Amino acid sequence: MADDVDPNKLEIADELIAERRSALPGELPDDMNPKHRAIIGFIDTLNDKVGKTVCWLIVPLCLSMVYEVIARKFGIVPSVWWSELVRVFSGSDAPSEIIPAPTMWAYDISRMVYGAMFMLGAGYALSRGVHIRADFLYRNWSDRTQGIVDLILYCTLFTIGMLGLMYSGTEYWWGSFSRGSSCSDQWYCFFLRGERAGDTAWMPYVHPVRFAIPLGAFLLLIQGLSEGLKSWYAATRGRWPV
Repeated sequence: MADDVDPNKLEIADELIAERRSALPGELPDDMNPKHRAIIGFIDTLNDKVGKTVCWLIVPLCLSMVYEVIARKFGIVPSVWWSELVRVFSGSDAPSEIIPAPTMWAYDISRMVYGAMFMLGAGYALSRGVHIRADFLYRNWSDRTQGIVDLILYCTLFTIGMLGLMYSGTEYWWGSFSRGSSCSDQWYCFFLRGERAGDTAWMPYVHPVRFAIPLGAFLLLIQGLSEGLKSWYAATRGRWPV
């Protein structure tokens, strides 16, 4: 039998790092620069609302997958589903009325919705500290050292990378949007134009979901500004703004 572990001797550095992200958006120390408090509060609140709104996309994502599985097995006519279940569980020898009919839109819906969730929720994920990082070195440093390192990396690698992603993502979206012409002069045809996906026979327009790339990069970029200001506080005060 394994020896009992003393809870007081457990490594809790990772939990302590996550703990400083547990405050509500805008909940900051009173001794922080008022301008920094306003900027951090606005950005954290914005990404918090976006993240908690975007998470509901999991509902249509799951429903589309469930419907696809049912349609592949039981067809697309709901009235037949019940009769088929009764036939199977009753052990009846009656011939099945099922005509399997997989959808031609579930695959596109699933990958597009998941892609939008991933991009639009990235800023919220950063604000809650759930992105992967090399904590095996970082967690052993003092708060001041952590703040200095984070501040340097946010001001250099992070900012440059996010600006590049936002620029290339905007080009990628605009290329898919500007290719082709609108269907007519109706207002809704603004969305019915441009490049279409060729993976399935449904061939949906791709520019709406591709817009999530530059938008998600922008939300991640401004969240980096918020995290940079928190790092400045840690670098100058020797503690994180918990």
